[in-house]
Parts: sequence; structure tokens; C-alpha cells
Amino acid sequence: MPREATIREVGLRDGLQSIARVLPTAQKMAWIRAAHAAGQREIEVGSFVPARLLPQLADTAELVTFAKTLPGLFVSVLVPNLKGAERAIDSGADLMIVPLSASHAHSLANLRRTPDEVVQEVARIRAARDAAGSNMILEGGVGTAFGCTLQGEVEEGEVLRLMQALLDAGADRVSLADTVGYADPARVQRLFSKARALAGDRLWCGHFHDTRGLGLANVYAALQTGVTRFDACLAGIGGCPHAPGASGNVSTEDLAYMLRSMGIATGVDIAQLLALRQQVAGWLDGETLHGTLWKAGLPKTLTCVQPRGERVLS
Repeated sequence: MPREATIREVGLRDGLQSIARVLPTAQKMAWIRAAHAAGQREIEVGSFVPARLLPQLADTAELVTFAKTLPGLFVSVLVPNLKGAERAIDSGADLMIVPLSASHAHSLANLRRTPDEVVQEVARIRAARDAAGSNMILEGGVGTAFGCTLQGEVEEGEVLRLMQALLDAGADRVSLADTVGYADPARVQRLFSKARALAGDRLWCGHFHDTRGLGLANVYAALQTGVTRFDACLAGIGGCPHAPGASGNVSTEDLAYMLRSMGIATGVDIAQLLALRQQVAGWLDGETLHGTLWKAGLPKTLTCVQPRGERVLS
């Protein structure tokens, strides 16, 4: 097991895009500020998509500007195409994620492009980034890597082919996502091991949904392959609008607790994280929230704050 791991908070994008209400910008800024105060240092603040499609994320540029004022915060955004990437470059974010679905059916539903057309778009995005003189990291996120509610089975060979194609097209990093919660620990360990052999340290992140209760088990399996960065949503909110049944990301607070209990440092103050969850739950009153730590609380064997690299078992 690694000594340290990073939790990338994606609730402000992946979480809020699945909720009809539009959270005010001031509340989003308060969320970012509190997450940073709790020790989170990587936050995906939104997505550069047309406001008519996702009005929940229309203030992404403003959130990037605010987030960049917080010391040591690594700010990421999602971009679906070249136009979105150009806006991301102008915003000054640190990383942009281009989603690619290994499922042909989901790719057409979500992006109106085939997977290979998305690869071609990544090449254009890389060229635009380089021409702008930007040092923004370009991540290609391979979604539906373990199956799809629209298509069904997605072959491992196709996932790996597309991952290599993204790297060849100019992506600096790649990640794997279980978009619809079909994965299990054995499949995760097998696919992530193959992906690590292909991409090495450029395999940047794992993204798991807890739709069927295996989210944390799948994180554990990925940890065993050497991956140390994971996406998570506060209160386990989130899902993909174009993937029926893809609800419930891994809960940030539950993931932080599991890693803490295992002696893997994250730098996160879980008590502050739980306080933020309660605040966000008030803003999202009536929405379906997930997670278990907020119900049970921390055990007396763990402290709340864990400096990186130190165990906290008493």
C-alpha cells in the first residue's frame, strides 16, 4: 500500500451536473473554500459546456478564478471539445479533463462523437494548448471502462486501445472510470494492472461509482496496482445524465475515512469534511445523498487530522 493518496473532489462538477437545481455561485465558492480549509488540494470546479445544456455549471470560469486564489490548490475542469478547451486555457485552470467513453453507444449519447472522433479532438486540443503556450495538464478520461448501461459489455482490449490512442494524440495523463458502477475488485485489479503496464505513471486517476456498493472495494483494488489518486464526491452525489442508473459516486468522506484507517495519508481533516457535508446537505435539501460515515461517525481509534505520511491509529 502507498503511504499517501490524493482525493480529487469532483462534487462541484460531477455531483452538481446530476442535480436539477442551480447552486448559487457564492455557495459554490464557500464549498471550495471549506474543502481547501479541510485539507483538500485538488478540486474539479466545473465544466466548460454550453450553459443551455448544463446551467448548473455556467459559472465555471468565475469559480476557476476564485479557486486559484487559494494557496496550493490544484484546479481542474472538464471540457467536452475544442471550444471548451479554449475557454479552459483562457481560465488559467491547472488541468483539463477530456472525457472519452469506451462504449460506442454512450459516446454518441454523451458527446455525439464516436470514441475515435474524441481521440482526434484531443489531438486538436493538444495543438491548441501548445500554440497558446499553456502548461495546463491534459487528461484523457476513459469512461464506461467496465461496461455500459446502454451498450452492455465493453471489451478490455478496446479500453486499452483507446487509452493508448489518447496518449498518442497528446494527452499528458489518462484515467479510468467506472461510469455506471459495474466494476468489481477483481476486474479493477486486472484492468488497472494492464493499464499501468501500458501507461506507467501517466495513469493518473481512478473514478468509481458506488451504485452497487462496491466503490470503496474497487478503490482498494486499484490501490494495489499503484494508483494513488481517486475522484470522489462529497455526500456521494453525482452521475452521468446520459447513462441511466449511473448514480452515486464514491463518497469523499467515506473514502477519506477508509484511507485514514488504513494508514494512508491524505492531508484531509475528516471532521471539517463532515461539517462541510452537513452544510452542503442543507443547500441540497430534498436531494438524494449517500455515504455512511456521516451516520456512524469516526471511531475513537482515529484522530481527525492526519499529517501526510503518518499513521493515526492510537
